[in-house]
Order: sequence, then C-alpha cells, then structure tokens
Amino acid sequence: MTAENPDREPADAPAADADTTPAAADAAAGAAAEIEVDELAKAIVERDQAVKDLGYAKADHANDLRKFKIRQAEAVDAAKVAIVTKFLDVADDLDRARAHGDLETGPLKALSDKLSGVFEGIGLVAFGEEGDVFAPDLHEAVQMEGDGHHPVLGAVLRKGYRLGDRVLRHAMVTVTDVEPASPESEQ
Repeated sequence: MTAENPDREPADAPAADADTTPAAADAAAGAAAEIEVDELAKAIVERDQAVKDLGYAKADHANDLRKFKIRQAEAVDAAKVAIVTKFLDVADDLDRARAHGDLETGPLKALSDKLSGVFEGIGLVAFGEEGDVFAPDLHEAVQMEGDGHHPVLGAVLRKGYRLGDRVLRHAMVTVTDVEPASPESEQ
C-alpha cells in the first residue's frame, strides 16, 4: 500500500505470517528455555560425575598414603631388626662377661651400660630366665629332664631377644620338670 500502487506492500514491511504472532513468540521463547534447561541438566550431570570422580580420587589417594605409611613402617622395622641382629653376639659376650664379674668396674662396664641403654631405647627385650615356664614358641630346648608335664627352664645357654612383637632369636635352654605346689603345702 503505497501511494503509487495501492495494492502492493512495501518491500521492507514484514509479511503477515505466523512468526509475528504472540503465540509464536511464546513458543520460540519456550524452545529457548527448554534448550537452556537441557544444558543445565547436562551441566548438573557432569558436575555430579566430577564430584563422584573426585571422591574416588580422594579415596585412592588415602589408600595409597595408608599403604605407603605401612610400607615405610615395615622398612624401618626391618632395618632395626637387621642392625640389632648383628649386635646380639656382642650382647651375649657382655652377658658372659657380666656373669664372670668382668663388668663390675672399668671401661667395659661403661660400654656395656651404654649398649644396654641403646637396646632398651629401641625396644629390645631379653627373655629366658632360669625358672620361667617353658614356651616352645620362645624357647629352643636342647635337653629335657623329667616327664614334661610341668616344664620350666633349667639352665639358660643363650638368651632370647624380642623386638616389639617379633622374636629375633629363641632362647636356647635346658628344660626340667617341676612338681606343682600342692594346695596343702601353700597353707
């Protein structure tokens, strides 16, 4: 509708089709919102998966750290055992010297005291005293006297040593039988 040609519409005028209606505009806005909701749902799923993966990674790291600490403690214990085991013969020699009275005075007494202090400091414990109850998991019997019903240690030929819960060396002993004290003799 122009002045020159009333039946013709101008070229830049929008065509009167369905795209310009308010319903079409609402539909387009709804489609755009639906696309945004789908993208948001995707982002939420990706975030949830990332959180889940992070949880797994944290658990893996905690397990690796725990295993490392266990291996480290085992390596330290193995090194202690290796070093202490080499000094057990020296401890035996010092025990024999002490039994003969050679460590009552002098420089060897000071050396013996220092070495004993070092052993105690790292947790080395000697066991196997005369009169103790015989335990096959701790004592190595080289001679047995009696019927074996109430075995106790007789002579201790070589002390046993334990570091923590680990037995480094069994005590070498002779075993004798002792009659248990009767209830009448205790009175």
